[in-house]
Amino acid sequence: MRIEIDLARQTLRWLAGAQCLALYPVSTARNGPGELAGSNCTPRGRHIVRAKIGAGAAIDTVFVGRRPTGELYSPELAARFPARDWILTRILWLSGCEPGRNRLGSVDTMRRHIYIHGSPDSVPMGAPGSIGCIRMRNADIVALFDGVPAGISVLIAEDFSQAVSHRDKMR
Repeated sequence: MRIEIDLARQTLRWLAGAQCLALYPVSTARNGPGELAGSNCTPRGRHIVRAKIGAGAAIDTVFVGRRPTGELYSPELAARFPARDWILTRILWLSGCEPGRNRLGSVDTMRRHIYIHGSPDSVPMGAPGSIGCIRMRNADIVALFDGVPAGISVLIAEDFSQAVSHRDKMR
């Protein structure tokens, strides 16, 4: 199994071999792709899910610093904390696999706290809008979280059709 995130199409594909198990709309960084710490960009390249956080948590559970706060997201809570970057329901914490590109030093995906995570249902999917992470609808992140193991491969590419054709040419 593997996960492929297409930044141009704002989609996440969950694959088993050549079979697509699910295709989800996502929202990646409004600043576009990039690996540098502090850039608020979504890192590209090969990653793995280093940790799965939130198993069994209720839909709309609020996480801060990867820990549940005891709150459930609501429009009233959002109005009280308008500056919060809402990380909800489940977290798949990514770790880069390419030293110098998305691992170690100032480009380390894990140290940048880049996740695949749930978000408020009011957040648009299919368009960039995050501060680096990959946002998903809560029901979608639950299905993905429950179906994938820690350590699953995650490839993030600017235009996945080009990345795939380039990979195929390298074989």
